[in-house]
Amino acid sequence: MCVTTTGQNDHGSCHCGAVQWRLQSLAESAAACNCMVGRRYGVLWAYDFENEGIHVSGETKAYVRGKSIGFHFCPDCGCVTYWRSLEPGQDGRRRIAVNLRLTELEPIASIPIDHFDGLHKWEDLPRDGRCVKDLWF
Repeated sequence: MCVTTTGQNDHGSCHCGAVQWRLQSLAESAAACNCMVGRRYGVLWAYDFENEGIHVSGETKAYVRGKSIGFHFCPDCGCVTYWRSLEPGQDGRRRIAVNLRLTELEPIASIPIDHFDGLHKWEDLPRDGRCVKDLWF
C-alpha cells in the first residue's frame, strides 16, 4: 500500500557525492516518464521549484534537450541528478525535478508512482497503485 508522507526533509546525491539535492519536504509522488529521455535514464522524478522546495549543490554538466530543459549529471561519476527549466516561468520561478533514485529507499518507499506519457499523449496516466518500493530492485 502506498502512503503519501510529507513534512520530512529528504536528500540524495550522485554516486561520488559531488552533486547533492535536498527536498524541503518529502515528495507527494514520484513521476516515471516514458519520454525519449526519461525512459533511457530510468529515473523517478520529484518536482518542485528551484531554491523553494528543491535545493541542489555541486558542479554539473548539462545535456540540453530542445530549448526548454537541461538534464544535469555529475561530470565525475555520470549520475543523472536533476533536470531544470532553462528559463523561469512567467512568475519568475524555475521548475526543477530531482532523481529520487539517488537516495535511500526507506524514506521514499511508500511514495506513490505517477506515470506520465511523454512519448505519445503528453498527459498523466491513471495511478495503478504502485509505489516506489514496487519499482525499486
